[in-house]
Amino acid sequence: MFYSLYNLFDINIFQYITVRAGIAFAISFFMALLLMPYFIKWAKRQKSSQPIYELAPKTHQQKVGTPTMGGLVFVFSTVVASLLTAKLNNVYVVGALVVIILFALIGLKDDLSKILNNKNSAGLSPKAKIWLQIFAALIVGMILYFGGHDTMLYVPFYKNPLLDMHYFALLFWIVVVVASTNAVNLTDGLDGLAVVPSIIAFFTLGALVYIAGNIIISQYLLLPNIKLSGELTIIAAAFIGSMIAFLWYNSHPAEVFMGDTGSLSIGAFMAYMAIVAKSEILLILIGFVFVMETISVILQVGSFKLRQKRVFLMAPIHHHFEQLGWKENKIIVRFWIIAFMTNLLALLTLKVR
Repeated sequence: MFYSLYNLFDINIFQYITVRAGIAFAISFFMALLLMPYFIKWAKRQKSSQPIYELAPKTHQQKVGTPTMGGLVFVFSTVVASLLTAKLNNVYVVGALVVIILFALIGLKDDLSKILNNKNSAGLSPKAKIWLQIFAALIVGMILYFGGHDTMLYVPFYKNPLLDMHYFALLFWIVVVVASTNAVNLTDGLDGLAVVPSIIAFFTLGALVYIAGNIIISQYLLLPNIKLSGELTIIAAAFIGSMIAFLWYNSHPAEVFMGDTGSLSIGAFMAYMAIVAKSEILLILIGFVFVMETISVILQVGSFKLRQKRVFLMAPIHHHFEQLGWKENKIIVRFWIIAFMTNLLALLTLKVR
């Protein structure tokens, strides 16, 4: 819409990505901020609260009755803001909207299964959830592949591509998307724990796609130039705006949870931006908090199956610190600090080639 104003009336300011990103941020932020109280009231009337599992730390039982699926509001706000501000004839924008909506729908299905089916509060079966994610990731991967996206694999600190993945790029992209999606989902266990690291990661990835789309800056930093990718900065800004608004209600003690509707869409879009910016390996540093949480679960499950012994008191690792007696706010803020520092390191790698 706003870019159309530039074309129709020659309003020059709307051609700039940075301007439209700022507008997208504002629209998304205020939309989510205004809609969330109405959603919370509606969700409470509908008793749309996610069950608190018996195995969770005892302190979590006080969260019983907190409405879930708040991710529906910030995903909706992000999509609307993006439709109003981004170029809709851009293949990367189309792919971004598809990945956000598809994974939000998978999460919504899972959330509704938990809420509506009292006998099975676990939601979708792990197998069904993974296969749906693989299918959705395949669709997005095909949009990128047949849209002409570069299949070269790049690694940090090295200016030249490591290899051309060709058709194997699809498989690699699917693994990245599914891994990132579930990593964010595992982290979403404390009030605001997943939101702030996601905001920081989106800021870093937004900068990366902007740099990749700008031929002058990308050449100066010896980074791959991905034409048209800069438009994703607008969607990243919209997502950041809506998540900051969500944090207003999700900060401890949370008035609403994002649910899988939010966490799956966040993780998938995070992976998508990393793929577009050719920063799939760097995503390990950008999303270090999510990687740390996932590794803790893998170690816990693997150790118990092989040795019948646990590595942590409870997994994911944020529950381990709860069992050690750390207050929830202390765990959350310390994880935010880790996310900030690792993203700072990720940005510093751009100067080392």
